[in-house]
Amino acid sequence: MEIKKIAGDSFQTEVTEAGVPVLLDFYADWCGPCKMMAPVVEQLAEELEGKAKVGKLNIDENMDIAEKYRVMNIPTFLIFKDGQEKERIVGAVSKNELK
Repeated sequence: MEIKKIAGDSFQTEVTEAGVPVLLDFYADWCGPCKMMAPVVEQLAEELEGKAKVGKLNIDENMDIAEKYRVMNIPTFLIFKDGQEKERIVGAVSKNELK
């Protein structure tokens, strides 16, 4: 399953108006820990298919969204439910911690 890249123009539709919980990975292409987490995020996307949406947001291309949600370090994973941030996980973590 391909993980959806989310950008400013699709953020509202894909995240705040999603009918399911959303795990959003704030990352950057130059970030080593982000690259390390990519396969874990992909595995989770497959496991959660139909139950939740998994997306990635490049902070370099979407600074306004990163600032709005006060993302200071990457990777940062935000979990949204009903359009609201419900949980935040910062840094490289195990798949079980993320799940």
